[in-house]
Amino acid sequence: MNIQSLIADITTPTGVMRTYIHRPVDKTAADNKYPAILFYSEIFQQTGPIESAAKIMASHGYVVLVPEVFHELNPIGTVLGYDDAGRDKGNADKVAKDVQAYDTDNTAMIAFAKQQTWYNGSIGAMGFCIGGHLAFRAALQPEIKATACFYATDLNTQLIPNKAGQHSVDRLKEITGEMLMIWGKQDPYIPTAGRVDIHAKMTQANLTFTWHEFNAQHAFMRDGDARYDAQTALLCYQLALNLFSRTL
Repeated sequence: MNIQSLIADITTPTGVMRTYIHRPVDKTAADNKYPAILFYSEIFQQTGPIESAAKIMASHGYVVLVPEVFHELNPIGTVLGYDDAGRDKGNADKVAKDVQAYDTDNTAMIAFAKQQTWYNGSIGAMGFCIGGHLAFRAALQPEIKATACFYATDLNTQLIPNKAGQHSVDRLKEITGEMLMIWGKQDPYIPTAGRVDIHAKMTQANLTFTWHEFNAQHAFMRDGDARYDAQTALLCYQLALNLFSRTL
């Protein structure tokens, strides 16, 4: 499908959240309705590779919403560089943002989608790196029917706990949708012990999920990065599309 890209500034309890919307364009049926995907970026926000990934999903018949995940901490339109300065700023923002604000961001985007004429009533979530964690967090919302998490960082740590100390994986029983968990076995940020712990907790919570580990590094989905593995990335897009086609 051809797609078009739009911008929406969504009001949240912690400020205006710039959200980039990539949606199908069907010239034969302008009033077509589509499922939505909340699409969470890395710490760098909507970079070129993230925009391209979102458009890949949109071209398969989804309206993809990419929020600025650290909107409270940066001017609207901020994109951090894939360099030391950008990495340091993004990691600082990750720690500085109250994790409860991710929940209110999610509810605001879901409410926005429900008001749109293109929305067909089904919504999922997807994300990379910290965005994989934020997609996992979005799965706590009862409206989310399916979630694809790509090498989700910090799920096995306490780097972004709730104010009360409750971590995302401590709320697993709130997840009702299907989960797709994708990892790189050579990812230093999510070591084997961490992956084993997450898998065990998801299994104990009796979640519906599939689990895939590839011989790949962190950020292997990021086109243009030295760690990019195009063959594996294509396979992983197909896994996500399979999930969403069955559930949304």
